[in-house]
Amino acid sequence: MPRALIVIDVQNDFCPGGALAVPGGDEIVGGINRLMVDFPAVILTQDWHPARHSSFASSHAGKKLYDTTEMPYGAQVLWPDHCIQGTTGAKLHADLNTDRADMIIRKGYNPAIDSYSAFFENDRTTPTGLEGYLRTRGISDLTMVGLATDFCVSFSALDAARLGFAVTVRTDFCRAIDLDGSLATALDGMKDAGVTLA
Repeated sequence: MPRALIVIDVQNDFCPGGALAVPGGDEIVGGINRLMVDFPAVILTQDWHPARHSSFASSHAGKKLYDTTEMPYGAQVLWPDHCIQGTTGAKLHADLNTDRADMIIRKGYNPAIDSYSAFFENDRTTPTGLEGYLRTRGISDLTMVGLATDFCVSFSALDAARLGFAVTVRTDFCRAIDLDGSLATALDGMKDAGVTLA
């Protein structure tokens, strides 16, 4: 069964010292690089926001970091400004083996819609193109790693399972934000969807 490793958002802003640092986010880079050699296909994703993106708390008067607001597509957490196009924070971690990537998917570039999933923007209908790429290559078995377990990794895994892919999340090569219990909720949701947690 053709397999791919999906490496999600291992970027400077999600690592220690970054604008939206995930605790221990840089600890997984070496392990991900070693894991790459086991897969015939490797796809990286990259958060790629324009300045003043609608998911930034700074774009909403009177709102604080990590408040939620209602968007046309539903509830949206308001984040620190992060992964702004062309900035150092948006770059993939310097130690990540990007040479091994067959493809890099950039997401979150629509200023009006956030995009956690590697497959769809948060409106749940606008595709990133990843599904078509995988289908064209005959890839049906996905392993996911990266940042953060409870947001972009989880959303990607749930979408992949819904689309009929076999999905494994290597939790040892993920790290979480864990915002108000979001990690436990994400893990339960992935299990319920048939995602294998390894």
